[in-house]
Amino acid sequence: VQLVESGGGLVQPGGSLRLSCAASGSIFSINVMGWFRQAPGKERELVALIVGAGGTHYAGSVKGRFTISRDNGENTVYLQMNSLKPEDTAVYYCNTPPYDTWGQGTQVTVSS
Repeated sequence: VQLVESGGGLVQPGGSLRLSCAASGSIFSINVMGWFRQAPGKERELVALIVGAGGTHYAGSVKGRFTISRDNGENTVYLQMNSLKPEDTAVYYCNTPPYDTWGQGTQVTVSS
């Protein structure tokens, strides 16, 4: 399936955004889905994973602020981001194993 990210934008520190990852086909059988991000000059890093029906894993830097979820009926994975910080500024991507093809991503900029 192809994945298309959306929902990014410019937000002030402390604000919230919800990112969406829409799949071109069913995600019902896809066990692991993840959100990643890449800031300028830095390597791409894992932000959050959702495994199976709802098991989750978060990077330490976002734990307690971000929430990953999936809607199999809508073939969409979400990333709710609260209490955003300037260091969250990056291009955000969603992907599934084996993570060998990446989409365009969606830009998130946190700035006053």
